Amino acid sequence: MAGVFCDITTSLDGFVAGPNQTLEEPLGAGGEQLHEWMYSLASFRERHGMPGGEHGPDSDILDESVQRTGAVVMGRRMFSGGEGPWDDDPNPNGWWGDEPPFHVHVFVLTHHPREPLHRGETAFVFVTEGIEAAVEQARAAAGSRDVAIAGGANVVQQYLRAGILDELQVHVAPVLLGDGVSLFGDLDAPIRLEADRVLDSPQAVHIRYGVAR
Repeated sequence: MAGVFCDITTSLDGFVAGPNQTLEEPLGAGGEQLHEWMYSLASFRERHGMPGGEHGPDSDILDESVQRTGAVVMGRRMFSGGEGPWDDDPNPNGWWGDEPPFHVHVFVLTHHPREPLHRGETAFVFVTEGIEAAVEQARAAAGSRDVAIAGGANVVQQYLRAGILDELQVHVAPVLLGDGVSLFGDLDAPIRLEADRVLDSPQAVHIRYGVAR
């Protein structure tokens, strides 16, 4: 059965987005700095249809995550930033463009049903039955590969609380945001993690944890 993992970047003070998120600035004030560690990497550029890029441990770690991902689960806000009925969403087709970087099925958690949306090699499937149903559909689509829980923070917290997440890899960017969306802010009980790999570079520190059962 496909494993379930999360691979996500945080600031040193634990935020996955800055304050004051908007449709124009979905990562909030200063949030784009979180992902600067990957923009020049060969694996990132290839995934986004661009040539060139830097090779090395950072690129290898990103490529490792890409290669193991057979399906993705994300929240509605990560898909489009919207809430409520789709007819009222100012961004109903999401902000991933005509060629999203996933190239697999993406299962979007939402309270409002709609037909699947196809963009390039990516199919967005909208799931209204909750997190368990989404991950089971993702497992079926992933085949021999794993399911990635992409976010946002609230979705990651739901999967942690439910005991569904097997592995968590956090890329700690060298930036302090001071405020914003906390990756672990709403957990209501202790969850034990077991670090099994720590790699560092000037761009980020990469920590991989198993989630203790």
